Amino acid sequence: MYDFLVVGAGLFGAAFARKAKDAGKSVLVIDRRPHIAGNAFTERINGVNVHRYGAHIFHTNDKAVWDFVNEFASFNRYTNSPVANYKGELYSLPFNMYTFNAMWGVKTPDEAKAVIEKQRGEIKGEPANLEEQAICLVGRDIYEKLVRGYTEKQWGRKCGDLPAFIIKRLPVRFTFDNNYFNALYQGIPVGGYTCLAEKMLEGIEVRLGTDYLKEKDEYENIAKTVIYSGAVDEYFDYCFGALGYRSLRFETEALETSNYQGNAVVNYTDSETPFTRIIEHKWFEFGKDENGNDIPGTVITREYSARWERGDEPYYPVNDEKNSALYARYKALADSEKNVYFGGRLGEYRYLDMDQTVACALNLAQRLLK
Repeated sequence: MYDFLVVGAGLFGAAFARKAKDAGKSVLVIDRRPHIAGNAFTERINGVNVHRYGAHIFHTNDKAVWDFVNEFASFNRYTNSPVANYKGELYSLPFNMYTFNAMWGVKTPDEAKAVIEKQRGEIKGEPANLEEQAICLVGRDIYEKLVRGYTEKQWGRKCGDLPAFIIKRLPVRFTFDNNYFNALYQGIPVGGYTCLAEKMLEGIEVRLGTDYLKEKDEYENIAKTVIYSGAVDEYFDYCFGALGYRSLRFETEALETSNYQGNAVVNYTDSETPFTRIIEHKWFEFGKDENGNDIPGTVITREYSARWERGDEPYYPVNDEKNSALYARYKALADSEKNVYFGGRLGEYRYLDMDQTVACALNLAQRLLK
């Protein structure tokens, strides 16, 4: 009998397991994947730490979270500064004075604001959807070139059919600041996220390739308390129907060239290009190996947004009105479960950055371990 069975060896599960272990509790961690670290998993290919499930940049303003993850890894000074490619035209992301200059030739913040103000005049009242919200933020030109195609590929729906809140996270700056997140703490763990998760799970029993829901009879009574970070609707066998998700597909290729695109992330914002972005992984660590030597080749990943169906990997919860109402029914079931606690992006059915995921795990641990 363990004190805790943690289902899922991603950052949520690893952080909770670490705190429980340090509190003197017995912990077993299981994961149905053959590796730890969840979607943050990195693997070494030709000397490059490749982000298997898309780009992951750790950023936070929460010092407690930053101090916690730094117990297990050293972080480099990587700053996320993606580039937007619209049919060969290159623009800075986040939207800033470099973007406005390239789009309109303006040179001052007042000139940029004047253009946006003129273009947003077509929206009357409170924005009713993502399209109207984006036009209010950056104007019609930038919406058409840098928002619409990318967003519709990502979500598989027209921007006019998406809720406005999705685009409110988009940073817009009237400065020449290319730091996308602008967080107080930011970087990539040296050696990759798998090394970070390994350190978190050090001394803790971990069983991989183990599907809790398929082997529930074996694991149901193995621990006093279960911490579950899988999909909440799957846990209840989709009894109310499946929640909506978007999935992803990746094509990874090792190349002999030393520099494919000159940046870690380039977004392809036109609707004709089938993928949403290309990631060149070596630039997350400045093109250097662990000894500081230049890596001669490179590895790129083309990322495609995909429709989700049962059996596919769920990446992004679709938090529209319909799914939010459905999740409320599942949450009521989850809250009634005895000695089972749901957490993480899938367990709580909400998008969480990595720092938010860790913070949720630390908060749950504080609550259960005190």
